Amino acid sequence: MEKSLMSYMRPYRKECVLAPLFKLLEALLELFVPLVVASIIDVGISGGDVPYILKMCLLLVALAILGLSVSITAQYFSARAASLYSRDVKAALFRKIESLGKADLDKVGEATLITRMTSDMNLLQNGVNMTLRLLLRSPFVVFGAAIMAFTVNVKAALVFAVTIPLLALAVVIFMSISLPRFKKVQALLDKVLSRTRENLVGVRVIRAFALEESEEKAFREENRSLYLMQLAASRISILTNPVTSAIINLSIIALLYYGAINVNAGSLSQGELVALINYMNQILVELIKLANLIITITKAINSGYRISDVFRIKSSIGYGSSLRDDSSDVAISFENVSFSYSEGAKDALSDISFTLKKGEVLGVIGGTGSGKSTLSALIARLYDARAGEIRLFGKDIREYGEDALSDTVSVVLQKARLFKGTIRSNLQFVKKDASEEEMMRALEIARAKEFVDKKGLDATVEALGRNLSGGQRQRLSIARAVLKGSAIMVLDDSSSALDYKTESELRAELSKLDSTLVIISQRASSMLHADKIIVLDDGKISAIGTHDELLKSSSIYSEIYYTQFEKEVRSV
Repeated sequence: MEKSLMSYMRPYRKECVLAPLFKLLEALLELFVPLVVASIIDVGISGGDVPYILKMCLLLVALAILGLSVSITAQYFSARAASLYSRDVKAALFRKIESLGKADLDKVGEATLITRMTSDMNLLQNGVNMTLRLLLRSPFVVFGAAIMAFTVNVKAALVFAVTIPLLALAVVIFMSISLPRFKKVQALLDKVLSRTRENLVGVRVIRAFALEESEEKAFREENRSLYLMQLAASRISILTNPVTSAIINLSIIALLYYGAINVNAGSLSQGELVALINYMNQILVELIKLANLIITITKAINSGYRISDVFRIKSSIGYGSSLRDDSSDVAISFENVSFSYSEGAKDALSDISFTLKKGEVLGVIGGTGSGKSTLSALIARLYDARAGEIRLFGKDIREYGEDALSDTVSVVLQKARLFKGTIRSNLQFVKKDASEEEMMRALEIARAKEFVDKKGLDATVEALGRNLSGGQRQRLSIARAVLKGSAIMVLDDSSSALDYKTESELRAELSKLDSTLVIISQRASSMLHADKIIVLDDGKISAIGTHDELLKSSSIYSEIYYTQFEKEVRSV
């Protein structure tokens, strides 16, 4: 069961108590200021007592310095609690996202997860910070000022008794209207970020097909929807300040009217009237803060719900406890396996059955959309099969622990995934204690040693390997998998950017490894020396056999082979 977001505040209970307490102390000091000012007017100025005025002014300075010190202390504790809380929730959220299966990530969407890790987390952190600072302070000042006003003059303070409920009603109304609008703002922000990400990733395709105008138009429409919703939510928020100010100013007018009559009659002193107006102004300032705080809390609560939604997702992948054990003679076994990417959709793979012995090389070939990459994803358990059973070295794939499965199977994708850092750090990503000798051996097997020798192991790699060619990225990805030393290595069209000669040398080196190889490719030349070849067609096995057998028995394989043969033989 996932922890609630509030539970992450428990380690910082001390900060959560001290921050509001110091803020209340600051508020208490502020409430004495109008009384000091009133005494300066009524005693010092009226009586011409200069020493008394100076003494009271020094008291005001002391209250200001003490209030500043208390305020800084309170803000330190609130900022510390909010930042540490945010750090812990982000770490937990990251772990949760990492634990989700590929199907879960596909369903939620990358743009939504990024928004919740960044924008929503920032709003939540800001909400916690402001709550600790103002949630108790502002109401305390409002009611404290009203109580102090009654100690000054009971009849005049009746204005406060009318003003505060009116202000509270206004705030509640604005909050109830703005909350659902801010929820819609966050949902529309997801759409804009998703559109932005798609355009950034597919910028080359967009330019190649001259789709800039249509994409720009679609972005403008979604961005305008976000703008209009933000504007609608902001209009409600903007009304909060003028409405509260109007109520307060009308109250001040009432006070001045009553005060002028009673000061003239002698039943109210000038200092007392100034004190009452100061208390009313304090209420105005705090209610404006409270109104803004409510908006901040509204956003934070909405963001908290969105973050909690991620924590509530139950991963579609559940791991067992079995450790790596590659002693069985059968490395991979598929028994009537079927899979679809979503419920009710057509099967991407249907009734797949085959076995692969330990140390053998399996080739998988077929046309585009035949299910080759889906097969590799099932071997690595990025997805779970809808029906049938997959076994690795005699064990059901679902019995393996997460680490054990990762040690047993390595997958190298066609689109190489490199991380910002160096060549060394990218290789050590799978084996932190790898020696330089081990890394150079892996690079040699992957036919990457030549260009790495020129650059050096500490050469910079930009995010996604943008400063490397496609072939270099693929070879580094293969080297990383070789360094890991998994019992099963799946190469999912991972040499597509290599020339035929380099690919041939790479296959020869990989065949010397102890790993069981699954080579997925659209090149017939990659299949020539495989112990077994599976020909996929529309998600089904069309034929299984060796190269020579399939040339005679499979029209699909022979068509692929003879279409490429002359070109490939010349290149190799």
